[in-house]
Amino acid sequence: MNCIEHITQAGERWDSLAWRYYGNPLDYGRIIQANPALDIGSALPSGVKVLIPVLPVSESTQALQAEELPPWKR
Repeated sequence: MNCIEHITQAGERWDSLAWRYYGNPLDYGRIIQANPALDIGSALPSGVKVLIPVLPVSESTQALQAEELPPWKR
């Protein structure tokens, strides 16, 4: 599996990483699965290396409807 390495900053969460890399905050499960040694608490500590799985283009370019967007992106 191809992955991108991401170093966390204070306050980052699994869903915010999914939004940043996949455009869908609900896709955080893939990131958690790629990082089994990390705690799945709500906020990640600063300076942690997180592996972000690279998705095929067809999966990563799906458009979201307004109701699927997180509140801070509406």
